[in-house]
Amino acid sequence: MSQNPPIQPALSLYQWQAIDALGKLHIGELLASDESDVHQQLFSQFLQPVNVKKQFRLRAAYWKNPDRIALIRQFATLLQAGLPLVNSLMLLATEHSKAPWRCILQDIARGVKEGKPLSEMLTTYSDVFPQIYRHIISIGELTGQLDRCCLQLAIQQEQQAALRTKVKKALRYPLIVISIALIVTVLMLTMVLPEFAKIYASFDARLPWFTEMLMMASKALVSYGPVLAGLIAVLFALYIKIYHPQQRWRWREQSVLLRIPLLRKLVADSCLSQIFQTLAMTQQAGMTLLTGLDAAATTSTNLLFQRAVTGIREQLALGIPLHTAIGQSLLFPPLCQQLIRIGEESGSLDDILLKLAKWHNQQANELADTMSQSIEPILMVVMGILVGGLVIAMYLPIFQLGAVMG
Repeated sequence: MSQNPPIQPALSLYQWQAIDALGKLHIGELLASDESDVHQQLFSQFLQPVNVKKQFRLRAAYWKNPDRIALIRQFATLLQAGLPLVNSLMLLATEHSKAPWRCILQDIARGVKEGKPLSEMLTTYSDVFPQIYRHIISIGELTGQLDRCCLQLAIQQEQQAALRTKVKKALRYPLIVISIALIVTVLMLTMVLPEFAKIYASFDARLPWFTEMLMMASKALVSYGPVLAGLIAVLFALYIKIYHPQQRWRWREQSVLLRIPLLRKLVADSCLSQIFQTLAMTQQAGMTLLTGLDAAATTSTNLLFQRAVTGIREQLALGIPLHTAIGQSLLFPPLCQQLIRIGEESGSLDDILLKLAKWHNQQANELADTMSQSIEPILMVVMGILVGGLVIAMYLPIFQLGAVMG
């Protein structure tokens, strides 16, 4: 398995002023681990620092996937237009709207101009550019088809991002509707029902059992609601900050999703599409199957599929055929094993992998659309029953009193 690049220290954005040997003032911005690193970088450019000011610290979450995809797409377009490599990087740096990206692109362009390979410069920023970027660009440099490889990478990343967004939307929509229903229910119980309670107090009659239950729930929510809300907020914060980042908790979450029948197929198809897209692209780029499996494992966002791909790679390294290794994993459908065996026997494995990627992509898209269309009316009915039941419970004593008086 390929070795991971050394861990890069956390970077911050600095603005600097410096003078050259002729006393001319220069102003710029760069990324560095600390102020001494800024001085060292300026000295290497034969500049004497005058003023250095830290702007903000850059965390891993700053480097958004849409920014990377847009960058590699623009880079591929410039290369295909015939623009030289260094000029393309400098143009991207000049036109980029975000200072940290400008600094990275300028530094990469400077390194390439000095004779370093582009893939080596990307390794310097391993927190910014995933392993798949470095692998594909390295192959492009070796084969002299950097523009074609960058275009393939851009297309693959765009397809994966589109599918990931669609799947998240399909999973997120029910949660949003349920949350809105709960908020409406709480507001009615804590703000509307107490006003009706004042009216009910003037009735010299027993309230309906349904209304009495809601009155008890309303009083409990008003009395203990703030404490309950605070407890939920603390538990949620602990989950986000402490438990969710831990691998074992993410493993449990993803295991639960794969046990829910409808969600299992949606999650599995999206993960399989991503894995086969990566394998197809790396095969078309001329990378070995072992390296392609490395890339597929590191780019997979699902820990269960990540472990499955790693296990397949280990078996492949022992000389076991790919279709046999895949057949031993419960996460890969039998169709995958059959088609990959045909691809291996006929020498058309890259085409088979691409077809599998397109097939699972289509399945995930169709299932996401079906889920959205099916769940929406069900959720509307549930929300209507919930809110309607509250309204009926509030007005039921009034209707009952009117019937008695009539």
